[in-house]
Amino acid sequence: MAVRRAIVGIDSPDALARALSAAQYLAGDELATAAYLALALGKPLLLEGAPGVGKTEAAKAISSVLGRQLVRLQCYEGIDAAAALYEWNYPRQMLAIRQAGDAWVNIYADDFLIARPMLEALRNPRDTVLLIDEIDRADHEFEAFLLEFLSDFSISIPERGTMSAEEHPVVILTSNRTRELHEALRRRCVYHWIDYPDAAREAAIVMMRASSVARDTADKVVRAVGSLRREPLAKPPGVAETVEWAEAATLLHAQGAAWPTAFKRAIGVALKDQDDMVFVGDRLDDILRDAAA
Repeated sequence: MAVRRAIVGIDSPDALARALSAAQYLAGDELATAAYLALALGKPLLLEGAPGVGKTEAAKAISSVLGRQLVRLQCYEGIDAAAALYEWNYPRQMLAIRQAGDAWVNIYADDFLIARPMLEALRNPRDTVLLIDEIDRADHEFEAFLLEFLSDFSISIPERGTMSAEEHPVVILTSNRTRELHEALRRRCVYHWIDYPDAAREAAIVMMRASSVARDTADKVVRAVGSLRREPLAKPPGVAETVEWAEAATLLHAQGAAWPTAFKRAIGVALKDQDDMVFVGDRLDDILRDAAA
């Protein structure tokens, strides 16, 4: 199986960063380099970071840049191979047997095979990007199964034999680091830790994603969000919440609310946990006042 050595139109990390920017994702030099190397070397890309820093959005942007369909496998506790690889359509198989009567029917043909994300990526490696989202939520057994899959990008279907990808598919894994991943899995990937963007980059993201928001408003909301993230919150606001809070406050301001009031009334867009709301409490006025200074 040939390893992918080049991506058409993307011949450097800088070229990838520019392409991602055109897809409305501002990637830093480190992320652009890690993603470029993963693509050029045919290796999976492992993105770790806190919830809301843009790991899944990075995968979406990469698939957009490549012009490929994003096939997403959302991990959860108890996920198994059937949910990740394939299932047989048993009702359709039984119906085919009844309709065939005494005639022979191949109930293991493609018509009866339900492809799940990993099999879909194996079948169409040049047309898909496989996103294995929040791998840290899966258990160790599934991680071991995934490790085997990533070793040679092939699977064994007892009724059909071994199926292998024509070339290494583009695979992106994300982890919120709720548990440590196996060292063997990490070794197979190009790794990058995504942190919250600095204030200037996050303001630029707000301006890119929310065209109705003024630059001054973007700066204010970024400073306020930065203060909230320094608090010991259960669910600190991510980048998406920053954008949405700026949009919501801009909407309320257009309807007549003063800026501090608009931000405060729209706080439910940024904080989405009652305990966090109570914890911040009256100090929200000080946070907003400092952000507006």
